Amino acid sequence: MIAVELLNVSKEYSGRVVLRNVTFNVHEGEFFVLVGPNGSGKTTLLRILDLLEEPTSGKIFFDGEEVDYYKDRVPLRRKIGMVFQQTVLFDMSVYDNIAYPLRIRGSLSKDEIERRVMNVLEDVELRGFDRKNALTLSGGEAQRVALAQALVTEPRLLLLDEPTANLDPKNVSIVEGVLSRLNKERKTTIIMTTHNMFQAERLAQRIALLNEGEIRAIGTFREVFGYQSQLTW
Repeated sequence: MIAVELLNVSKEYSGRVVLRNVTFNVHEGEFFVLVGPNGSGKTTLLRILDLLEEPTSGKIFFDGEEVDYYKDRVPLRRKIGMVFQQTVLFDMSVYDNIAYPLRIRGSLSKDEIERRVMNVLEDVELRGFDRKNALTLSGGEAQRVALAQALVTEPRLLLLDEPTANLDPKNVSIVEGVLSRLNKERKTTIIMTTHNMFQAERLAQRIALLNEGEIRAIGTFREVFGYQSQLTW
């Protein structure tokens, strides 16, 4: 089953084309990675998938239904988790940072919120950090809190923008492990951007190569880079 589909999606800012006729689909439970150099349009594409921005032209489908931005944006975003490259946390405890997206929804009991927060702290290997102030954490720890914030809502679709770009090898390994288990054990659909070819090869079931706002190839890592070996960034 196709979870997400983009059809001829383009995006312009003041006449500058950032994305041009982007078309691809992602299957339910797939780990799909967008690779490309800086400035290729990866972040803009993720923001469109997260419904933070509307494409200039083209269509987006979730579960086979075309997205109506005015009607569908809020209910659909409740099913999506997003982790940005730059971590922004509140000046409060790790527990309260992770619980925040659940509290603003107002539909869960205090006990259920606590259960979810403690479970996700275990998932990201931050058990015992719940009472620490989030602003005192290292960069890698803070990024894992940001990941926990996205996971605590149990999203059907997880979007990640270069989630390990500035992390040390230990934290990269932890984050990759969390994402791999989430995809394999819980069948969460994941779309991630990276310019790290080794990471893409480790994690992706399929890859889309994005360059200068256009999709140049889609397939497995071997299929894409088997005939793109001359590409230089």
